Amino acid sequence: MTSIEIRSLTKEYGRTRALDGVTFTVEPGRVTGFLGPNGAGKSTTMRIVLGLDRPTSGTATLGGRPFVTLDEPLRHVGALLDAGAAHGSRTARDHLRTLAAAGRVPDRRVDEVLERTGIASAARRRVRTFSLGMRQRLGIAGALLGDPPVLMLDEPANGLDPEGIVWIRELLRALAREGRTVLVSSHLMAEMADTADHLVVLGRGRLLADTPMRDFIDSRSRPRVRLRTSEPERLRTALRDEGYELLPAPDDRWTVDGARAEDLGALAANARVPLLELADERASLEQAYLELTDAESEFATTADHGSIP
Repeated sequence: MTSIEIRSLTKEYGRTRALDGVTFTVEPGRVTGFLGPNGAGKSTTMRIVLGLDRPTSGTATLGGRPFVTLDEPLRHVGALLDAGAAHGSRTARDHLRTLAAAGRVPDRRVDEVLERTGIASAARRRVRTFSLGMRQRLGIAGALLGDPPVLMLDEPANGLDPEGIVWIRELLRALAREGRTVLVSSHLMAEMADTADHLVVLGRGRLLADTPMRDFIDSRSRPRVRLRTSEPERLRTALRDEGYELLPAPDDRWTVDGARAEDLGALAANARVPLLELADERASLEQAYLELTDAESEFATTADHGSIP
């Protein structure tokens, strides 16, 4: 199994410090979301991992080895950093055949990745005729070409239609289930919430979070339960005895702050109060992310993002 290992990574451009002692590991078998405001250092980190830039200090390795020391690197790591990098005058198949030849990858892989990314029917079309979404699929095909254990994708859902977004979500999950290391940078919070198992968050070049998705959201969300009942007064009494307060909410619902659904379910059952609906309310990934990064954005405004329950 191959992991991406970042250790004390620092990068300076003149007087600007793009990365400031960043350390984290991207493990195999899960999708790791790579988040942060514009200018946080995500692209710089990925470029250093791929040998496209050199760190001022620290290391970035793949399975313990720097990218520049890898033999046949296309077989070790697949990357999509810029969907517009393909030559517009080439057909999709010729673009991939050129990559395959450079990486000493068998030609048969070209048709395999064209099929897996859903663009086999457009294989003979010139890249300049492709939509942004099709270019994204072609870029992902190139990343998969060497059947690598590590995938690094920057905004892979950019330009995809709803069907394409569902496809990339399922593809990333499938790659992780195969035991690959998958690092995905994105600004699409709702999609990342549905895709990633783990999160790494940067802000102004510093590591802000390195944690499982659920823990990231829960740590920034005060417990609250939403419920419906046909006997609110009886439930109110039972809750008061345990130190909880039943508060009105829209649509004939009620909320209880500081509680979890499993606790209130047991309490209501013991008091023989019927519950018609019972669910935990948690902050969304977007709310939790904005709370963490609000002071870290390079281009911040004074707009109120709203409070997290």
